[in-house]
Amino acid sequence: MRELSIVSFDEALHCSLALAQKEPSMQWVSLLDALGRVLGKEIVCQKNLPSYNNAAMDGFAFAYEPTKRTLNIKKRILAGQTLSPCLENDECYKIMTGAQVPSDADTIIPFEMCMAYDDVTVTLPENIKKGNALRIKGEEQCVGSSLAQKGEKIDSSMIALLASQGITHVEVYRKLSIAVLSTGDELKKPWEKASEDEIYDINAFALIALLKEHGFDAHYGGVVPDDLDAAVSYFAAMKAYDVIVTSGGVSMGEADFVEKALMANGFASSFHGINIKPGKPTMFGKMSDTLVASLPGNPLAAYVNAVLFLLPMLRKKEGSTQHHFDFTTAINDQTLTLKDGRVNLVLGVCHNGHFRAFDDNKYGSGMIVPILKSNAILLSDEPTRTVEAGKEVKIIVFKPLFSNTIEHLKN
Repeated sequence: MRELSIVSFDEALHCSLALAQKEPSMQWVSLLDALGRVLGKEIVCQKNLPSYNNAAMDGFAFAYEPTKRTLNIKKRILAGQTLSPCLENDECYKIMTGAQVPSDADTIIPFEMCMAYDDVTVTLPENIKKGNALRIKGEEQCVGSSLAQKGEKIDSSMIALLASQGITHVEVYRKLSIAVLSTGDELKKPWEKASEDEIYDINAFALIALLKEHGFDAHYGGVVPDDLDAAVSYFAAMKAYDVIVTSGGVSMGEADFVEKALMANGFASSFHGINIKPGKPTMFGKMSDTLVASLPGNPLAAYVNAVLFLLPMLRKKEGSTQHHFDFTTAINDQTLTLKDGRVNLVLGVCHNGHFRAFDDNKYGSGMIVPILKSNAILLSDEPTRTVEAGKEVKIIVFKPLFSNTIEHLKN
């Protein structure tokens, strides 16, 4: 049997990202359809934000002088109105929030801060700060400043900023076409009846859902037959996709027909095997222009490796510059015994700066509940045998903290 090209955790991450070197093509989309897409070019401010001096609050606008106390109300200014400067000594404007402030006023006092006022005069308090409640033209963004960088993912807050510029369409990278396949004749689709000797196709549906949670659309490609010739034909039909994700069929000791079938279609592996637990039987590579991620058959291992290696690769492939996951630290709540010589991936709950392993780290890679009941992954170093209680550990938070994960902390 051919020796697997096993790599370290860091090497696997580096190699998987290196596969995604080619920049995807771009397309124009409506701003209303741009949520979650990745910008293909920088966007520069074309309209000052705000575009004119305006009132931050309802009140009175005037030219600041430290000794002013009582002012006559000259004009009323509503939002949307434009008024030429016309103030004389000891005069002010009654102004509403968002209204344009004429150039002869530089300070605004809110109604509630005034000592007294009526329809004719207003009495100012002491210790007014010049420029109070005044939004200056271009103070947030000025013409020529950078609003958004190429490779940034568009979220609702960015859409608000782009809308402030009157932008209706943006140039983004084309969405990836992704196929998710499973392997094994024993697998049944959820809508089929499974006997005691058969199991349902967990991985494909879990992985498609995970990808969708992170903004990717994936097509369910079904189950690759446990036959080399049929598998060769199966993968040949998948070359139109940007990315193929498989699970199962790549462990040492198995028929290994997945790699053979891929190789018959021009596949070259970047690595085959990662020095981690769980998730060692993982293979990434390229088949012509199609990226291939072959994950373990065990559901927990497939899911965790998809989080750690597949998602960063896809983010980079879609043009995002924010493709790395973020490490954080937490205090380990219980002593954990690990096997050294590899990176151990421990599922658990991170809450209020503390990490607790699921079920004292006594679970198997074929299980599903630990994924459901966890929101974080602890990553050990290869030499580590024991992680003491109270020690600071490195973790990745991979999903929000739900009630069912918090409940696990009480057990």
